[in-house]
Amino acid sequence: MRLLGIETSCDETAAAVVAEGRRTLASVVASQIPLHRKFGGVVPEIASRAHLQAILPVVEEALAQAGVEPRQLDGVAVTVRPGLIGSLLVGVSFAKALALLWDRPLVAVDHLLAHIYACFFAHPGLEPPLVALVVSGGHTSLYLVEEPTRTTLLGATTDDAAGEAFDKVASILGLGYPGGPAIEQVARGAPPTALRFPRTLLGEGSLDFSFSGIKTAVLYHCFGQDASESKRSETPFGRREVPADEQVSVAAAFQEAVVEVLAEKCRRALTQTGLRRLAVSGGVAANARLRQRLGQSAQEGGWTVVFPPKELCTDNAVMVAALGAELLRRGEVASPEVAAGAGS
Repeated sequence: MRLLGIETSCDETAAAVVAEGRRTLASVVASQIPLHRKFGGVVPEIASRAHLQAILPVVEEALAQAGVEPRQLDGVAVTVRPGLIGSLLVGVSFAKALALLWDRPLVAVDHLLAHIYACFFAHPGLEPPLVALVVSGGHTSLYLVEEPTRTTLLGATTDDAAGEAFDKVASILGLGYPGGPAIEQVARGAPPTALRFPRTLLGEGSLDFSFSGIKTAVLYHCFGQDASESKRSETPFGRREVPADEQVSVAAAFQEAVVEVLAEKCRRALTQTGLRRLAVSGGVAANARLRQRLGQSAQEGGWTVVFPPKELCTDNAVMVAALGAELLRRGEVASPEVAAGAGS
């Protein structure tokens, strides 16, 4: 079985061909980071227009890399939710057209479930039930995974997702976009205890997340309680520049606070469910400090943790095609009327 996967939920135009749901024949990702960097985040209108320009050459390149003709495909899988609605519409409309043109079944894929499935794809021996953490720019959620395609939401963010907080704090510090890699690089090797920012745990036993408070704490630390006009200047981010040594200490302390919250929530979820396996995916799952901290927690708690390789943490179409193959095997084919949806 060979499936073409298409992913356009945010700011990466991606296409991949996966064989038997287990082997990557091709993976192509066209990033829009240069387009959005000057804005400090993704601009939806710019993203959707860039997808329109990139999707045909990206799909053609994926098929060429795989050495596969359309007639050799068994289906077309596409992300239909959640994400930026304009971006999703480009991918869904294109996938519908291909499925109709090639007379192949269309498979609708949930982006968050695809992130979880990246762990199963990368670790064929991984077996449910388990707890999954999806941590990215738009989502920070915990799931009980009973089967690779059947999950129950245990907790989610009440405000900023972890990746969004990384982007906003990087903007405050003047580190640019995307914030996650920038903060990780600046914080690398720095002691995370020089400063301490709050850990918002939302009460004993809560599995929900909140990262808006730590973002505000960083803002106040850098610019005072009122972030007043007297501290602003003509900089790319509208405020005075944060000195390099302060950037390091703030970045390290911020990263450590976020990582500790994520680790504690995972520990709680495993304790409450009685499970001993954790799967972590999403863009923030590429963070080296998070991987290290959860590895330590697993060793201390007697449970196991797995991550996809870093290239499968950020948005990609391999996870879409792989989950699509599993859904197709189960006979879950989408109607031609399937619609894109911004919400999960």
